[in-house]
Amino acid sequence: MNEQIDSHNLKPTKTVVIVGGGIAGWLTAGRISAHHKQNVNVILIESPSIPAVGVGEGTWPTMRSTLIALGISETDFIRECDASFKQGAKFAKWVDGKEDDFYYHPLVLPQGFSQGDLAGYWLNKEERDGRSFSDEVCFQEAICEKGLAPKTIRTEEYGAIANYAYHLDSGKFAVFLQKHCTEKLGVVHLLDDVNGVKTLENDDIGSVSTKENGDISGDLFVDCTGFSSLLLGKHFEVPFKSCSDVLFIDTALAVQVPYDHEYSPIASHTISTGQEAGWIWDIGLQHRRGVGYVYSSKHSSEEQAREVLAKYVGEKFDSLPVRKIPIVSGHREKFWQNNCVAVGLSAGFLEPLEASALVLVELSAQMISEQLPATREVMDVVAKRFNETFLYRWDKIIDFLKLHYILSTRTDNAFWTDNRNPDSIPESLKEMMQLWKYRSPADHDFTSNNEVFPAASYQYVLYGMGFKSDYSHSQHLLSDWKFAEQQFNKNNQMIKQASDALPTNRELLNKVRQYGFNEI
Repeated sequence: MNEQIDSHNLKPTKTVVIVGGGIAGWLTAGRISAHHKQNVNVILIESPSIPAVGVGEGTWPTMRSTLIALGISETDFIRECDASFKQGAKFAKWVDGKEDDFYYHPLVLPQGFSQGDLAGYWLNKEERDGRSFSDEVCFQEAICEKGLAPKTIRTEEYGAIANYAYHLDSGKFAVFLQKHCTEKLGVVHLLDDVNGVKTLENDDIGSVSTKENGDISGDLFVDCTGFSSLLLGKHFEVPFKSCSDVLFIDTALAVQVPYDHEYSPIASHTISTGQEAGWIWDIGLQHRRGVGYVYSSKHSSEEQAREVLAKYVGEKFDSLPVRKIPIVSGHREKFWQNNCVAVGLSAGFLEPLEASALVLVELSAQMISEQLPATREVMDVVAKRFNETFLYRWDKIIDFLKLHYILSTRTDNAFWTDNRNPDSIPESLKEMMQLWKYRSPADHDFTSNNEVFPAASYQYVLYGMGFKSDYSHSQHLLSDWKFAEQQFNKNNQMIKQASDALPTNRELLNKVRQYGFNEI
């Protein structure tokens, strides 16, 4: 398995071998090929016998820049991948579990965010009229509640009136990327099984052995083999760091739910509904909904979980196949070892709350392509930076996901009370919560340029969950009420303008399918 072959330490990075397909493999292949044109050979080896995991239907707005970098038409993407527009997430029954309990984490920053912080003014506003924080400072909650799209058919491709991401069919997206990468970007695609690894004198991978194509040599190997982590995990034996003591979700039951009719509304946001031992995701694509219950098996049996999901889906549930997906929350202790870097599930996975899986794939692929080492000599420096960057990102995402749970007041299941146990809360998050007792999250709380979730995201979750920062000791932060009132009024104007101008999500998607953005 580890046969020794010659070392070429100063050899330039000319061939990148990606082991594994799926979205992680093809996005990485596309990013590298598009960035380096004809100067780097990209070979992707995909097993014909291993099915895709097929999760990850939610994305972040970064996907727009990723598709642009790959030279993909937004019209083609929407048509081929059953994609719809996503403008954030609606969290229902997370605070106290009651029917009227919901808040939004939209994708538009709070009004005037770069000029001043409205959070303190909202908390100290005399007349809130029962409006939520996100509704008072951002026009996106209102348009999501009305089922409206983030743009019109006359908006240019990837342009926006309201910031947006996508929901997509992950299986169709992987096939779409494969076709684009092989036909437009020159990626070599081998359908084959990898059954061995041959190493160099310095323990680098020299080549991988395949069943049908023999040894495939490369200068950099990208592990996109999913949970099996064939290269980084099994070959290099890089340990897996579990975070199940922080995030308790470990199982998902997923179904694909057809719409009642072809004119059914398509939600313009992810819907995450709290349940007794976890939460249910509800994602509207063009032709179906993706629905799944993620839960903690320590707090619910599978039978109980199926009953919860059946009640949510309704009478259609009995006729739908249910897929059970294990979730092992955590990540590798490092992501780049020698000349091998892991992307996607082979690097780690967290529960799908806030759609962090695909954005981590995007960010990994982008950094690899932009900082691809010129030679093996500098690869260790790039690897060190990559590991530091992504260890930071994973830790911060874990903090952010945990934040959603620690503020809930639900007591209907030990799942929620256990999540509030201080022993399960990372020290880094405890420190932030201490600061935010007296002021809102701010950009200076996050000193890295590698943040996945900015201060505004923390504000939306904190104040959506009913947290109250006490400004009695920080009155100097509330010294410009005129500015605040102007921003509140401007937000109301934007709600009216957007509500009058925007079509529904389904109306726009139908027009994209019929006409395309560039054809009207």
